[in-house]
Amino acid sequence: MNKQPVKTLTIGGSDSGGAAGIQADLKTWTALGVYGMSVITAVTAQNSLRVEAIHYLSPEMIAAQIDAVLFDYGAQAIKTGFIGRVDMIEQTAWHLKAHEAGPLVVDPVLVNHKGQSMFGSDVFNAYSEHLLPLADLVTPNWREAALLVGVTIKNIPQTKILKHFSQTICSAGAGQVLITGVPGEGESIIDWWFDGYELHPLEQPEINTNNRHGSGDTLSAAICAYLALGMDMEKAIENAQVFTARALAAASTWQLGRGHGPLSHFVNKIQQD
Repeated sequence: MNKQPVKTLTIGGSDSGGAAGIQADLKTWTALGVYGMSVITAVTAQNSLRVEAIHYLSPEMIAAQIDAVLFDYGAQAIKTGFIGRVDMIEQTAWHLKAHEAGPLVVDPVLVNHKGQSMFGSDVFNAYSEHLLPLADLVTPNWREAALLVGVTIKNIPQTKILKHFSQTICSAGAGQVLITGVPGEGESIIDWWFDGYELHPLEQPEINTNNRHGSGDTLSAAICAYLALGMDMEKAIENAQVFTARALAAASTWQLGRGHGPLSHFVNKIQQD
């Protein structure tokens, strides 16, 4: 008899282009052999060039989806992605807390692919007040980290600033922080992992490609999957970095549309040791 898969839940937006959001999460989880479930917060009309329209679901419908899934299936790990409105953030947090769900990976989708903020300070504050206290790991890119701590920053932050960002996010109640996509020296990218005490640089070669749409979703979803499979945080992050890099490399020359394209999730999966 086949072994039953572990179960994971994503709470986020639907990308009609299939590159990001719950589509990226479910592809990642299928590739890694876990059973993915979804709570849709918003339906987007988007492609590789732009987001044409967004339709938000009601907070009540988001709550109903969370309750329906967790009451019956349960989940070994959960991640949140695009939420975007204060009342939706509040409902999501309340219902996750009611189900004592976890571990929880919070990917705060706050900027677009150009690095521009998509929301006002009320949304950032709602994350800090309601979702971050429930998070085992928060995975902002460096621009999103700045928004969460209420800092305006235009240049690539220095190490001491990244540590301040991480400490501030943890002071809101989050367990650990992974600030992603910080340019390193030469052709490298550094994800900075704050374990609650120290800041660790996790450096990797930069992959030269325009097809990065959904890379943040893929990384956080892979971390969530590896946590569900029983790995500790450090191992889950390391394996998720390798998985995401492989998915980026495999799609590096794709030209599916006229803009920034998706990743190729169905590459050889990493040995789960």
